Amino acid sequence: MALFSRRPAATPAETPEGASDDTTSVDDTGVANAASDADPAASQPSAVADDEPDFDAVVGISMSSFQGLGAPAPAANAAAETAADDDAEAPPRPSVQDNGPLVTALSKLPERPEPAELLQVARQLLQGHLFLRVKGDAKRMLAEGENIPLAITTIGDKQYVLAYSGVAALRASLAADGATDTSAMAQPAQAVLRFLLSGTYAGLIIDPASAPARALLSRDLIAQMMEQADPEFSVKKLLAARRTESTPDEVVAAIPSSRLWIAVNKPEGSDQVGVAEARTADGDRLIEVFTHPIEIAALGRGDRPAPVTGAQLGAALRADPELAGILIDPAGPWIRLNRDHLAPLMVEAPDDGD
Repeated sequence: MALFSRRPAATPAETPEGASDDTTSVDDTGVANAASDADPAASQPSAVADDEPDFDAVVGISMSSFQGLGAPAPAANAAAETAADDDAEAPPRPSVQDNGPLVTALSKLPERPEPAELLQVARQLLQGHLFLRVKGDAKRMLAEGENIPLAITTIGDKQYVLAYSGVAALRASLAADGATDTSAMAQPAQAVLRFLLSGTYAGLIIDPASAPARALLSRDLIAQMMEQADPEFSVKKLLAARRTESTPDEVVAAIPSSRLWIAVNKPEGSDQVGVAEARTADGDRLIEVFTHPIEIAALGRGDRPAPVTGAQLGAALRADPELAGILIDPAGPWIRLNRDHLAPLMVEAPDDGD
């Protein structure tokens, strides 16, 4: 079983609730082997800003047909939302609200973002939804099962899918190109990324008319992200959704069937694998758990990802009563789960012994 012992962290990072980063050492053979075999490239995606084209070279917007991006989502008349009076309040329905985490990540980008800054945008693509521009009435076409003309753009000889983080970005894009007879629909971000990879598109452009709050992500990066992601995105969906009293229990219930990761490193001069741990202002120790390797890379600490199971987390908590729980995705959206929440994971299996 996993036996934890603390060691000082090399570079504390900002975490919620005043937590500072610490690490733990684990002698669990499975985790240690997974850590040593982990691909360093997984924690340092290499295709974030490779061969980034010039936005000013865009050759206008055209259309590409698609259908069945997932469960039908509400469609909004984007053209109607570009009324002359921008101060008029016309908030979208709750089901089509902006993708808040993605909007925030984009708002922090400079004119020429560094790869590390684009990582913050890329990781937020794995949760929530994106808005897509459609020529014609998207709601009617969805209802009738028609192929939907999706907005794309061409840069050089490459085509890119266009997507939007929210209503403001849609308005800016429509104002920039003067499009009419245009609607928009919200679709799960994962479904949009799968659609992109199913074709020959070179990548994704998010909020193209909202400089500097816009980003271009390459096909290679998106493919790498999707390959490493949990197929159902179960925990990420819960973290991105509106929180309720049942959210902690729902997250715990999703852990056993989800693909999760821990951040590992070897202290200088030691052969023992250290597992990243957070410390709250009150001194509580929390194992850091991640829904995707890109979440580890986004922290910029040089840690490597190693897969972890719910059973391993439960064993670690049983072995060290001083561990107060776990912290999932410290860079946010995050959730802290205490030992009471995690009790279902801590039940020892009949054939499980220390």
